[in-house]
Amino acid sequence: MFNRTSLQAAAALASISLLSGCGVFSDGESATEQRIVVGTTSSPSTLDPAAAWDNSWELFRNVFQTLVSFPTGRTTPESDAADCRFKEGSSSRVFECRVHEGLTFSNGHKLDAEAVKYSIERIRTINHKGGPNGMLGSLDKIEVVAPDTVVFRLNKPDATFPFVLATPAMSIVDPAEYPADRLRTDGKLVGSGPYVLDEYKEKEKAELSRNPSYKGFADRKNGGVTIKYFAESEAMVTALKEKEIDATYRGLTAAEVVDLQADKPENKGLQLVESTGADIRYLVFNTKDASVAKLPVRKAIAQLVNREELVNKVYQGTAEPLYSMVPKGIAGHTTSFYDRFGEPDPAKAKSILRAAGITEPVELDFWYTTDRYGSSTAPEFAELKRQLEGSGLFEVTLHGKPWKEFQAGYQKGEYPVFGRGWFPDFPDPDNFIAPFVGEENVLGTPYVSPEITGELLPKSRRESDRAAVTDEFKQAQEIMVRDVRLLPLWQGKLYIAASEDIAGGERALDPQTVMQMWELSRRTSW
Repeated sequence: MFNRTSLQAAAALASISLLSGCGVFSDGESATEQRIVVGTTSSPSTLDPAAAWDNSWELFRNVFQTLVSFPTGRTTPESDAADCRFKEGSSSRVFECRVHEGLTFSNGHKLDAEAVKYSIERIRTINHKGGPNGMLGSLDKIEVVAPDTVVFRLNKPDATFPFVLATPAMSIVDPAEYPADRLRTDGKLVGSGPYVLDEYKEKEKAELSRNPSYKGFADRKNGGVTIKYFAESEAMVTALKEKEIDATYRGLTAAEVVDLQADKPENKGLQLVESTGADIRYLVFNTKDASVAKLPVRKAIAQLVNREELVNKVYQGTAEPLYSMVPKGIAGHTTSFYDRFGEPDPAKAKSILRAAGITEPVELDFWYTTDRYGSSTAPEFAELKRQLEGSGLFEVTLHGKPWKEFQAGYQKGEYPVFGRGWFPDFPDPDNFIAPFVGEENVLGTPYVSPEITGELLPKSRRESDRAAVTDEFKQAQEIMVRDVRLLPLWQGKLYIAASEDIAGGERALDPQTVMQMWELSRRTSW
């Protein structure tokens, strides 16, 4: 149905073994019965899918099901809880799903077409600010036409709709457990996925055990998973080296990656798995704030930022400069910001400001989250401050907040300039443009661009061959360069550091860069 050949290289994973060894575990348990302990600096912001458009998905993917999903090695949506397809002759406007027979939630309640409709409609009803309702803009209505069949009628052609349904945001919830018009707040979770959430302590840990009633594509290779949440990556790496955890995911600093690659005694028995993912970092300008309301100010910043220095000093080869909101490896990638602004040039930046009558240093407040994207975030913003102030054209004050406070602040429009990261919902250029534009977008700062939202995106969504939409997305990026509402900085690589007895790291990341915990296992011999 969709042509994804050009994206497969971006989803490929390469395993880099730091040190090798051999041995046999003989504790009486098979590999599929043993628990795995995974550390991460990315703790959930919520346990309710209706509120999550962030890294809470990492937990959701492992405890909920979606109608379609990305089985290991796939970059197009395939069957999970249902068999789905666009109806013939519907011009990508009628999407029908037949729910698999015998599915139940972990509490024994039936998962049927009504539960599917309920789950998606409550996202729209609750419409949580910064939540996933923004992904459902093309959805008109949902109909249950049989106990096992649900039909999604779209208000316009949208070939990306199956990709939206494959995101953990569209997790299927039990209507008896989740209120229709408000978020669940009791700290509990009920799903139908590979695992059951036995215990959850916010910012501390999540205990997952096998769901005995699970029926789906996931081949669970372990007996359960403990996810430990760390505030700082240093403590996480120490826990790995001291064998308190088996693997890490999200949050390793560049220095830590380089250190783990080194051939030295403390790395004995460790391995590093590298993913050439499509995660990006960028700055957001809130034009309702006077400090960046003027386009020349934003253009001057774009003229000054030195991405090469940023990634070399802070990320030490674990990231690369990004000059487009669409990263390398995704159809439609360009270098539009470089084409427009060229190399960093303080003289040109000064000329831009002076032509606008701005003669005094511009005072700016830059905001970032301290606990979402890893410990390198603070040094990254310190480097941005150094670059801008080094020109003599700006005075920058830095502010850092934990994710929940940071998220609440930018959604209220409190920050003039702030940094965000983006891990793709799905591997398509649409997902690097559409979420950031429109009156209501994921950033909480309206970015009205009728040409993008009214012409280019609708035209691209009529095309099921997603490799054929590059022209539309190149045009969209030219508009973004003209407006300088968003400033791409870099795209990175994802790393899983693990004990050498842990297998499956090379298969654990799906195209949304979400960890599929069921792929991890403990080798009984190697």
